[in-house]
Amino acid sequence: MSLEGRFEDGVVRVGGDARQRYHDSRGYGYPLEGNEIALAPVEAAHLLYRGDLAAVVDGDERLDFRSLLAREPGPDFGVRFLVYADLRERGFYLSPAAEPWVEDPPETEFAVFPRGKGPGDGEIAYALRVLGERTDVAGRDLEAGVLAVVDEESEITYFEVNRRDPAGSSASGLPEGCEADLLADRVVVWEPPLELYEETFYGQPLEGREYDEPTLQCSLLEATYLAERGALDLEPSTVRERGREVEGERFDRRLRVYAELRERGLVPKTGYKFGADFRTYADVDSVDDLGHSELLVRVHPADHVFEPRDIALDVRLAHGVRKTMVFALVGDDSIEWWSLERLTP
Repeated sequence: MSLEGRFEDGVVRVGGDARQRYHDSRGYGYPLEGNEIALAPVEAAHLLYRGDLAAVVDGDERLDFRSLLAREPGPDFGVRFLVYADLRERGFYLSPAAEPWVEDPPETEFAVFPRGKGPGDGEIAYALRVLGERTDVAGRDLEAGVLAVVDEESEITYFEVNRRDPAGSSASGLPEGCEADLLADRVVVWEPPLELYEETFYGQPLEGREYDEPTLQCSLLEATYLAERGALDLEPSTVRERGREVEGERFDRRLRVYAELRERGLVPKTGYKFGADFRTYADVDSVDDLGHSELLVRVHPADHVFEPRDIALDVRLAHGVRKTMVFALVGDDSIEWWSLERLTP
């Protein structure tokens, strides 16, 4: 026999044997006194959808699934229900992370428990946030966990979000005062020591020369970094100013990220072919044995706002070339590193 619930103070209260039937055996709701439980509206909607709950009574109205869904009892209720139902079908128990009676609820919307475990086991597999594809995400609001994005055709894509700590073991030794010329949007380094390219992977060799001394073409980012450390005989401010002329305010932001990656033992190279700012190599011993780069890095200001569609494009591209997508959010005093990857729950 199906039970009925009743709306009261923002939750759906269900009596009878609801605690044993819904909470103890299947992880729905939270226990109240006796055998009564409180369901969040999305949980009640799922039980109505499955036919496990006969109706929800609200004053003089007796609501079935269709009428409850049509009332939209909260913002984005439809997309939240789709994600809730999808994860239930995948065998997960999950609960709203903030019940309706909690003031100032967190951004996380669902606590997803490991398969076979529920609310009382003290273990959470995913802290999950739900978005529609047209709901933007502020970089400052990113949190470790899972983003579930529901597109306009009700397909759901899950992204795992983690803080990243990029690190490598690439060589960092530099020469001193190499002769170089500043051109329009790059720098030519004349006769640098071989290891500048072959071991630390700065620049690209200038091909087709008739004699053996190496000549490197460096980007303005590479050249500014090298000039600031005395490796080139160029005035650092001159190279930096050229970078600003060529690239605008993005140049300083990208230079900060480039320098930070180098200081962390990684080798950043242009990510242009992949639609990113950089691709990175963690362990460069020789350019003759590079292997694949591991990360794609896209640089943004700390107050950047992400569109879910752009996240999907970046993450899919990185996955397609066997790399991890990392976003560097550059603030006044620090850089936050976040990785996003596709997740199949």
